[in-house]
Amino acid sequence: MASASFVKLNALSSPRISHRSFAHPSASPPPPRVSFAIRAGAYSDELVKTAKTIASPGRGILAIDESNATCGKRLASIGLDNTEENRQAYRQLLLTTPGLGDYISGAILFEETLYQSTKDGKKFVDCLNDAKIVPGIKVDKGLVPLPGSNEESWCQGLDGLASRSAEYYKQGARFAKWRTVVSIPCGPSALAVKEAAWGLARYAAISQDNGLVPIVEPEILLDGDHPIERTLEVAEKVWSEVFFYLAQNNVMFEGILLKPSMVTPGAEHKNKASPETVAEYTLTMLKRRVPPAVPGIMFLSGGQSEAEATLNLNAMNQSPNPWHVSFSYARALQNSVLRTWQGKPEKIEDSQKALLVRAKANSLAQLGKYSAEGENEDAKKGMFVKGYTY
Repeated sequence: MASASFVKLNALSSPRISHRSFAHPSASPPPPRVSFAIRAGAYSDELVKTAKTIASPGRGILAIDESNATCGKRLASIGLDNTEENRQAYRQLLLTTPGLGDYISGAILFEETLYQSTKDGKKFVDCLNDAKIVPGIKVDKGLVPLPGSNEESWCQGLDGLASRSAEYYKQGARFAKWRTVVSIPCGPSALAVKEAAWGLARYAAISQDNGLVPIVEPEILLDGDHPIERTLEVAEKVWSEVFFYLAQNNVMFEGILLKPSMVTPGAEHKNKASPETVAEYTLTMLKRRVPPAVPGIMFLSGGQSEAEATLNLNAMNQSPNPWHVSFSYARALQNSVLRTWQGKPEKIEDSQKALLVRAKANSLAQLGKYSAEGENEDAKKGMFVKGYTY
């Protein structure tokens, strides 16, 4: 029998999308939507194998694909200059952590990191492969203002993507990431939603054509004071558009991974949602919009605290799901590491232990076995940054 809270959820979240927010700019009816058959590509079998490897039980993704500028902000928080040497030292600390592959199945790298090596000359790609962690690569070129929108953004990087992806594959990358964003306080406008969905679909098709499993990531920003019902409404609209355009571009669903935001209230909303509520709303959205052919849902943390992101993931894994429901965290895996390291060589071992603590916690959450008992207060501190960029 459905719980009272779930009955309430269904009543609140029936698909009554606001015409004001998403109305088509033209009064004429839209053209008919046509389905296309998925064509087999040269990398089809490899793509499916890679996606299944990343979406393996008890494991998730470590996202260390921040741009050099954003990495510099992280380093500045512990008093280090933003130099290639310091960035390389920090990446080495993370990627050479003993036992990391027990909990991490993939690592998203920035382009600089994909071509770097340890101080001893071992390629970072080889370090990952030896740990049975799949190397990945951020391929988008960042957000820029979207003309004609309500002060919204679009993601650039499609120009030259095919040739860049082919080179990344040669260097050892086997999956890719493209992050675009949707802002609820800005509407979102129909133009911004369509642009986000179409860009993701073109990127995904190009990635698969070059042997890279695409992570599809339309991040719905936490910015705003809206309730969780509004987030659900927008998420359903966005993912509906995304999968329509993925199908139009002949993207093979078995060879992709998703990186959605969790369905939560806006960061400035007066009431926080419990992990159980976040799980209910998020899984409702996924079940309504995501085909079971997709092998893995790798959630982003989006500025949640380390403990909050882990608790919410754990709540989503209390019963079986059609997909592997896991994590692709950046700040929610690295925050404790940076605070421990402080740029000091003698703190590297302790920092790697801190990374393993967070990775293991999220591994247990993927299995639905995590308990927040014993979490320190620092892990409960939120990391939301308004208008956050990479």
